[in-house]
Amino acid sequence: MAEELARVSATPLSILELGSGPGFLAQHLLSTFPSSTYSAVDFSGAMHQLAKERLGPLTARVTFVQTDFRIAGWTEGLPSVDAVVTIQAVHELRHKGRAASFYRDVRPLVRPSGMLPACDHLVGERGMNNSELFMTPDEHNAAIKERGFSAVELLMLKGGLVLFRAQGPN
Repeated sequence: MAEELARVSATPLSILELGSGPGFLAQHLLSTFPSSTYSAVDFSGAMHQLAKERLGPLTARVTFVQTDFRIAGWTEGLPSVDAVVTIQAVHELRHKGRAASFYRDVRPLVRPSGMLPACDHLVGERGMNNSELFMTPDEHNAAIKERGFSAVELLMLKGGLVLFRAQGPN
């Protein structure tokens, strides 16, 4: 993720993480990009508390937002940013059929010069078994591309995970 974000030309870098959990990625990115600002979005207040404890003084650069991606209007009040990052949050929608709507909602959050690095589990021989919850790499690609992102590229398949990078909206 950090390598991908280094490609964004914005300074300072504004980052929004979807499914921020206990703050592992936030800690790494905030340390890697010391002038960046960060929005941590998660449905769990308990995860935000764990993240605050992990981040310590770095929390001064973080806005914590508690919302559920499955509820209409969940992006209301979220800023447009240089990068929206997500690791293992798409499957939390609880059905792959919701992914396209999720990416439709995410698209306006990514500035035209920004990017969306998105990582999640995949279904199939190298991944998970539940084909209603998890997607193939082609399904991930289509869900992102069909919602207005450009230059969608598969970056990595590793350990049952797939990582895509998409450029800001067309």
